[in-house]
Amino acid sequence: MRAGELFQVLRDGHARTRAELAEITGLARSTIATRIDALMACGLIGPAGEAVSSGGRPPSRFAFSASSRVVLAVDVGATHVLIALTDLGGRVLDESRAAIEVAVGPVAVLDLVVEQARRLLERAGRDVRELAGIGIGLPGPVEHSTGRPANPPIMPGWDGFDVPAYVQQSFGLGGELDVLVDNDVNIMALGERAGYWPIEENLLFVKVATGIGAGIVGRGLLQRGADGTAGDIGHVRLSRGDGVLCRCGNVGCLEALASGPAVASALDAGGVHAESGEDVLDLVRHGSVDAVQAVRQAGRDIGEVLATCVNLLNPSVIVIGGGLSAAGEYLLAGVREMVYQRSLPLATARLRIVQSMAGDRAGVLGASHMIIDHVLSPDRIGALVADA
Repeated sequence: MRAGELFQVLRDGHARTRAELAEITGLARSTIATRIDALMACGLIGPAGEAVSSGGRPPSRFAFSASSRVVLAVDVGATHVLIALTDLGGRVLDESRAAIEVAVGPVAVLDLVVEQARRLLERAGRDVRELAGIGIGLPGPVEHSTGRPANPPIMPGWDGFDVPAYVQQSFGLGGELDVLVDNDVNIMALGERAGYWPIEENLLFVKVATGIGAGIVGRGLLQRGADGTAGDIGHVRLSRGDGVLCRCGNVGCLEALASGPAVASALDAGGVHAESGEDVLDLVRHGSVDAVQAVRQAGRDIGEVLATCVNLLNPSVIVIGGGLSAAGEYLLAGVREMVYQRSLPLATARLRIVQSMAGDRAGVLGASHMIIDHVLSPDRIGALVADA
């Protein structure tokens, strides 16, 4: 067992002695001592007090030093950015929110992200070189291997833009800084699972906001598909969608009928003033029957598509997040109605359909864990220890 693999044992945060680590791993105590010294020299673990002595000097315990480095996690939405500073355990240390339209282009948005990120580092008293990496979620398709957006429908000017290189150059660290980029709903799935469903290996996270998409976790791993577009359920055609034009150019898409703006537009056309998903939520909170019925119907529309997903993927949990999920049970009731009506009984026997518990932090939590899992992987730790 290499140092990187031994380190994974300590990532749970529990302090252990050399003897306990030898018992867990089967390694000789002398090997454990060498590995521990190497990991301590890199700052990844540190002393954590002493264990109870069974005679003689109490043995020292060691634990993961989550505060040794920090991570910047960025969630870029259609109309906002949320930036969080976390430690290597994913704990949020500070955060910053700002309103900006993603449609203004990558330079303006990323310059704001870098500016806010520097302020977070300064407030925390951390240097840029203490950054383990930066994780970024974008509201559109992303080629994860390069971090470049790929034909994003609501992001003019972003197509093919080298987001990692721009951010690296902005911090003046070049290739020394790990910058990973993914679709926002993928990182939301990671964040929700890491924070609230760690033992669930098959989870579907559905974002219902300006757009609609799904993040798929199967057998404990995020499933991006061949080209990173897995989970793009917002452009599945609905049975009641005839004549409804979607911004993608097709007709009858789920997003064109059940997203926040779509529900607002339908209400407005019916004489109930609403311009956005937030307006819809305000109407629901004030007891508008029309708004409640519209949200319930949006839930049914989403459920119609998710029923197929359930039969195909057999998740144990479906988490509904995004702005419109704040409608709570009014939305979820419609989803459940259609999923349980149209899915196979065996596929729904243990299925839970729930509202996001991470809320609007799901994205930054997932972006943080995306970076953490990358930089703390056995291979990366092994290389770091070898270079130390």
